[in-house]
Amino acid sequence: MYNALVRLILFLLAGAAGAALPALAADLRLGIIGTDTSHVIAFTKLLNGDAGSPDHIAGARVVAAFKGGSPDLEESASRVDKYASELESKYGVEIVPDIPTLLTKVDAVLLESVDGRPHLAQARPVIAAHKPLFIDKPLASTLADAREIARLAAAAGVPWFSSSSLRYGVIGATMKFPDITGVTTWGPGPLEPHHQLDLAWYAIHPIELLYTIMGPGCVSVTRISSADADVIVGQWKDGRIGTVRAIRPYSDYGAIVHRGRTTVVSHPKASEAADYRALVTQIVKFFETGKPPVPNAETLEIFAFMDAAQRSKEQGGKPVALRE
Repeated sequence: MYNALVRLILFLLAGAAGAALPALAADLRLGIIGTDTSHVIAFTKLLNGDAGSPDHIAGARVVAAFKGGSPDLEESASRVDKYASELESKYGVEIVPDIPTLLTKVDAVLLESVDGRPHLAQARPVIAAHKPLFIDKPLASTLADAREIARLAAAAGVPWFSSSSLRYGVIGATMKFPDITGVTTWGPGPLEPHHQLDLAWYAIHPIELLYTIMGPGCVSVTRISSADADVIVGQWKDGRIGTVRAIRPYSDYGAIVHRGRTTVVSHPKASEAADYRALVTQIVKFFETGKPPVPNAETLEIFAFMDAAQRSKEQGGKPVALRE
């Protein structure tokens, strides 16, 4: 009774404010765009799996999915049909032929396409339909596309957010302190040639981890590249320095936080670095309230950070200011 009352109040408030929040229902009906990432299985298991499991997240179910997929990207083409089949056979998700059909069946959308290039095109009809959306990493493949998604959503009054699950893992949850003077994070940094911002493909994870700990406020970036790694150094407006080491082909995750003369290190097991359950819990809460847990401005600054790093690389490692 209490949960139903809370949902009714949220629904009425959403209508009064003109916010793009989902219709009242026992469970929110979620739709997936892009079945070419393992995230669609992990997220759907948490939502549609055994309700008696301690990992189960109540309040929403995935009811439909559009496969999408990028034929020129091996990481997409080799997985899109497999994951779609598993969603359908194991979790009862309806596979639909296109995004417009999907939008008639759902209250909110998980934009999961592993390729950032189609995200703007896929987000357009979702925003036009006034459906709240979570956009999985990367938000887009360019800073311009990321800003256009934000512009369209703001103009339509549609709430959105994007986040790496690293934000909610052990490092992100335990390494934020009030007296931080500098931070170094590290993680995998394989490159994908189709993405104009090459760091957006995978290094976005340790970069978002840096922002989780440091917060926004970077003003310039310097990037040094080699075959095995990139080192990206950001200068914050308050004088702090944040550094990311993106390692190729892959690595674990970690962080070093400087607190004056004190240094704190977090180097957890791989299974503890990311937390899908915590992320999906935040996604469901976001769909219920329309309030992004990660400010959109911070997400856009992360892309401005990667854009500046790209320009620094092209200029031989010169410091480059973030675009306003």
